[in-house]
Amino acid sequence: MADYGFYHLTRTKLEQALPRLLGRVLQGGGRAMVLVASRERLEALDAGLWTATEPDWLPHGTPTAGHADYQPIWLTTEDAGGEGAPNGARFLFLLEGMSSARLGAFDRVLDLFDGADEASVAAARQRWRDAKAAGHALTYWQQGPRGWEKAGS
Repeated sequence: MADYGFYHLTRTKLEQALPRLLGRVLQGGGRAMVLVASRERLEALDAGLWTATEPDWLPHGTPTAGHADYQPIWLTTEDAGGEGAPNGARFLFLLEGMSSARLGAFDRVLDLFDGADEASVAAARQRWRDAKAAGHALTYWQQGPRGWEKAGS
């Protein structure tokens, strides 16, 4: 079962928080798959990660560019296949309320949701209940004055 963390964005936008979290994954030698709901979001994140300043280098790819096996970060609108992430990622980032049928293919799941959007919060609560019922180890993280603070499990 994957360790499943819910990340409640209350102080920064996704575009600011995501690069920092991805940077931590890369710093630890990991690989990530980022699952988004729309092609437009994928393209915006693709451009944004190339110009991120913290950290200043986030090598990544998309299905348009191909060569997933060379990419430490893979941005996609498609869930992992039967073999797991196309780039061998062990970290899965779920954005925009996405869910995955392949959570077991990952060691860690990071579900980021917008705390200013009530519909997003309600959907995250449902994903929490679903993940708990499936037996995943859950943690809840909220942005605090000094960064991410573990607020519950």
